[in-house]
Amino acid sequence: MYRKSFSSVGCTANRVRSKGNIMYVVAGATGRVGSATARSLLAAGCEVRVLVRRHADAAHWAARGAETRVVALDDRAMLGEALAGSAGFFTLLPFDLAVEDLDAHADRLIDSIAGAVADQHVPHVVMLSSGGADLAEGTGPITGLHRFEQALLASGATLTALRSGHFQEKVADVLDVARSSGVYPVFAASADVPHSMVATADIGTLAAQALRSRPADSESIDIVGPSYSERAVAGLLGDALGRELVVTPVPEDAWSGALVDAGFRPHIAVSLAELYRADERGLLDPRGDRSVRVDTGLEMTIARLLAS
Repeated sequence: MYRKSFSSVGCTANRVRSKGNIMYVVAGATGRVGSATARSLLAAGCEVRVLVRRHADAAHWAARGAETRVVALDDRAMLGEALAGSAGFFTLLPFDLAVEDLDAHADRLIDSIAGAVADQHVPHVVMLSSGGADLAEGTGPITGLHRFEQALLASGATLTALRSGHFQEKVADVLDVARSSGVYPVFAASADVPHSMVATADIGTLAAQALRSRPADSESIDIVGPSYSERAVAGLLGDALGRELVVTPVPEDAWSGALVDAGFRPHIAVSLAELYRADERGLLDPRGDRSVRVDTGLEMTIARLLAS
């Protein structure tokens, strides 16, 4: 069953004041989803504490009215201090292309974040997850999100796991190639299969609404956006760039090599290729407790990407 939105509580009129829990904490505030979450909360009159990695990023949020903390998510004690007194916490699992071991990197972050949540008895966590996070293997980097969901469920917090499929902003990954060569590469057997594509701004709006509407029980929510085939995406991107793009499917046995040629380290390329295969096999399809539809069109997202 689909619902268009959450029944959200307006922070300006209805702040949570029991036991001093009046603050929402947002990690990843310099990223697309985290920043959209923080902006939505601030617009609703909520008290927001944003977590950033660098002091240079803090001034922007302080000017918007947020409290800021410079925090490393893999520092359990530091993160715990930042979570103290919070009514809810938005978090995500950063994907670092520079690490030597993706699993070890993910597990270090998972242990720290889930541990800090448990230490501070945070009542509600909203997590940026993904389709396929219900599976323990065979989904490339999504396996880390599976372990993250499980750790947060064990932390004592109520968990709202927001599972999206394709981000519309993935178009940014091929912008340079499309501009310079007129080629739109496709890592799939067909460029004509439609997939749900979600704008990250919509995810941030939903995350803020979820924080303001703590559910009675933990749940996983599939976020479903408008559907586009890769050929349709290439057409819209070509229109925006003012040139026709040649859609070029990359054979499966060449995926890892093509990713390495594009600048990814070999072990990252192997993990991403496994993710693409999982998508081909339907392993990333929605299987959450319920679904929410969003409707931002890809044309708007492409226009925003080009403008920035």
